[in-house]
Amino acid sequence: MRDMYRKMHLANIVGKYVNGNMKRRDFLKNAGMLGLGAGCLGSMGTMSRKFIPQAHAGSHIEWKGDMMDWLRDVSSPFRGQTVSLATESTPPSNAINSTLKPFFEEVTGIKVNIEVLPLEQVLQKLTLDVASGLGTYDTYYLDQSWMAAFRGDAEDPRELYAAKPDLAMPGYNFDDFLGPLVDGISMYDGTMVGVPYDIPVFIMMYRDDVYKELGLSVPKTFDQYMANAQAIQAASLGHLNPDGRPIYGTNGQMKSGHYSLECDWTMFTWAFGGSITNPDGSFAGNDANGLAGMEYWTKLKENMPSGVTSWTWDGQGQDILQGGSAQTISWGEFFPWWDSDESSVQGKMMAAACPAPASPLRATGDCGYGEIPGVAHQGGSSLAVSKYSKNKDAAWLFAQWATSYETQVYITSLGGGTGPTRASVYDDERIKANNRSGNGTTRHLSVVRDAIFNDMGSEPDLPEWADMSSNMIPIELGRYWAGEYSSAKDCLDAIANNFNKTVGA
Repeated sequence: MRDMYRKMHLANIVGKYVNGNMKRRDFLKNAGMLGLGAGCLGSMGTMSRKFIPQAHAGSHIEWKGDMMDWLRDVSSPFRGQTVSLATESTPPSNAINSTLKPFFEEVTGIKVNIEVLPLEQVLQKLTLDVASGLGTYDTYYLDQSWMAAFRGDAEDPRELYAAKPDLAMPGYNFDDFLGPLVDGISMYDGTMVGVPYDIPVFIMMYRDDVYKELGLSVPKTFDQYMANAQAIQAASLGHLNPDGRPIYGTNGQMKSGHYSLECDWTMFTWAFGGSITNPDGSFAGNDANGLAGMEYWTKLKENMPSGVTSWTWDGQGQDILQGGSAQTISWGEFFPWWDSDESSVQGKMMAAACPAPASPLRATGDCGYGEIPGVAHQGGSSLAVSKYSKNKDAAWLFAQWATSYETQVYITSLGGGTGPTRASVYDDERIKANNRSGNGTTRHLSVVRDAIFNDMGSEPDLPEWADMSSNMIPIELGRYWAGEYSSAKDCLDAIANNFNKTVGA
């Protein structure tokens, strides 16, 4: 299929899905065959990520260095132009849209129009834009799983920087972006499609007051994590919640048929030395290591609230926000929400590295489709400049500013919750100043950085994965948790059969 027809067909099926004229399963199957990867409706599924706190508009902002003066000087030819971006609700987008963009607009005279939309609508607008080539959007929010589909529609930022020296921001420093993120979320087949923009990643988080009450230590192993969950569960710590509700040992995001359930499954599979795929492309999740992960998960679930199988990440986050569970392994972006003024556990949560794998991690070379096993399951996005933009120079200035060191400092300190994608931001004194409990906390970020460098896991990259990760796998796992399978092996064997039939293995 020629590229133009592929784009037009992709735009057509996205439009049908968003307008309710195509089932989710059919959409994911068709989208996968057209180049969209596993998380084509977002690395965190279809969630709007409501748990992300909005930036504090009243915070004091004082730009350091010469960046804003440089922008004022070089932007004069572009004053009056408009740069448009359609984006999911993410920490960078929230902070820029609600607080930071007036600073850019004032010094450059460039208007910034940001549409914050559900992920499927972002994808719809993007596919229509690239199919038409009209350049309605000047910059693109690109989920990592969209790279294959849109690699030819965005400018390589390194090439832009080299080709337009007059518009190359001094000190922008591509090498400052965390290497694992550049490789994991911004590159496709040797091309840099965008620059790292947002990075949700799994870390461990726990109630310090409950740990102290029971004399528990931060778990270094999955056996210790299980023991802590059982101790919390056995203690019946209802008195620690003012309304008398019990505190459970742990929780999850285990809704049947939802991508969140698949995220938890991959983490336990990887943690016990397993993988989703074999080097020959066949399914590996039903081998001895995969079964060990399922057996552990099954036992761990005995220490979770009964409603956990109806929760995605939203329910999981709300549970701890309201004091329902005392520890979890999940998205680090939760942490500032749990430390905010709206939280019943403000000041009580602590962040730590995920427990060490129970068995050695399987090497990437022993997996298929570029899968990278790691306990810290990750999702991420990049910011790119459209090849079809009519205001490409203005868009490039905006993209550099939005992903610059100074802007990332404020995105992080304003309470967005995501880990910075630049190494230097973690060590900025303004970030360290928020290393305390309360709104805008950054006291979890050292753990996030460590997870990115040392523990990050990425799912396989194959066209059919879009459907399998968001439908087939979590549907079968949901049937297991509903008691429809007599054993974990039967469930995983069924997944293996479906997987191998789909990929022809």
